[in-house]
Amino acid sequence: MTDDPAVGTSIKGNLKRTIGVFGLACAVINITIGTGIFILPAIVAEHLGAAAIICFLICGLLIFLIALCFAEVGTKVTGSGGTYAYIEAAFGPWLGFLANNIFWLSCCLSDAAVANGLSKTLGYFYPPLDTTFRPLFFLLLMVVFAWINIRGSKGGVNLVIAATLAKIVPLVLLVIFGVSHISAANLNWTSSFTLGNIGSATLILFYAFLGIENAVANSGEFKNPSRVVPLGILSGLSFVLLLYIAIQLITQGMLGTQLQLYKDAPLAEVSKRLFAYTGIILITVGAAVSMLGSLSGAILAIPRVLFAGAKDGIFPKFLGDIHSKYITPHKAIILYAAIDYIFAVFGAFKQLVVLSTASVLLIYLGVVLAAIKLRYKKPVQAETTFTIPGGLTVPILATVTIIWLLYSLTNPEIIGMSIALAALSVIYLLMKLYNNKQKQLFADK
Repeated sequence: MTDDPAVGTSIKGNLKRTIGVFGLACAVINITIGTGIFILPAIVAEHLGAAAIICFLICGLLIFLIALCFAEVGTKVTGSGGTYAYIEAAFGPWLGFLANNIFWLSCCLSDAAVANGLSKTLGYFYPPLDTTFRPLFFLLLMVVFAWINIRGSKGGVNLVIAATLAKIVPLVLLVIFGVSHISAANLNWTSSFTLGNIGSATLILFYAFLGIENAVANSGEFKNPSRVVPLGILSGLSFVLLLYIAIQLITQGMLGTQLQLYKDAPLAEVSKRLFAYTGIILITVGAAVSMLGSLSGAILAIPRVLFAGAKDGIFPKFLGDIHSKYITPHKAIILYAAIDYIFAVFGAFKQLVVLSTASVLLIYLGVVLAAIKLRYKKPVQAETTFTIPGGLTVPILATVTIIWLLYSLTNPEIIGMSIALAALSVIYLLMKLYNNKQKQLFADK
């Protein structure tokens, strides 16, 4: 809980503020560039062909609109918790509770999508890994990462650092050497498309732009939030957007209509044509390490949400247990890895991407609306905060675009998400009634 979040005070038990602009920008780049860009160019092109670049521009515009809202709210609510703290500060504990639970559930969906993306990427070399041995492969992944993180966070952190370099280097090399191999004819818009096609494809592609909500989770450790939050987020996203656009142009420009033949690993084929067999190894290893690092990072960090929730009485008490030898939340890690495994086995990559994206878009919508609400909730000192220019234009545009993307969901997906939100609301109500009853019993004594 924030003491007075509207004026920028931090959560009880203040953390040391050590993260600057460069640190936040690197966090945005590291978290955002993941599984999506290695696979999604072909999936999006399947909807729109060469016109898929439209989706990148829409995603870029939307993520910048959202980033501006994050920047404004992040300078008003400077305690730890990121999106959860932002939404709770603006709308209270109920929506904060929903945001918290949607967040970790969306992380499970995202992890499952990453695992499926990894099986597809490695399946380029050994197809049974994405078919016959898929469940066993996922089980091995989750057991290994759970074991690494139960033994301590150091091993997990080192793997995340290695993954950052492994995914950026091959992508940059692909861009540098691929520019001269683009065929202009492959970039011509030859297929017809509708606004609905663009919406559906953009909803899928937006998965590759997710990550701000994780990057700002350390909001209580930013040196100077009014400067670090806007500059760190916007500079990191600028790099990501430019890299993504370059990769899409090179992939489409080199493969053209053949892109659909390599939809499970399009960048591997591009690298093969650029660097022969060495290129396949380079991009596949980069993608695999990136996905492995993403999974390891999630299984390192997100169980701490369950652990903290158990300590606060939100989740069952056993999730708050600590391993006697390794001093880690081992039961929370095991449960989280088990949920990841179930989603990975029973979900397909594209389906998991859509559900994960839609869940995070709901959180983004909450932050955008929080930017509007906090402007009027309590006045703050102008020199200590960042305010988006143009009044409410940016938050309103972001709201309309998010709702348009969510409108692209199918009816079963909308019904499923509605049921999940209703179930979480009932759980919150029951917990509130139980806590009130306990307080009353304690008061009577």
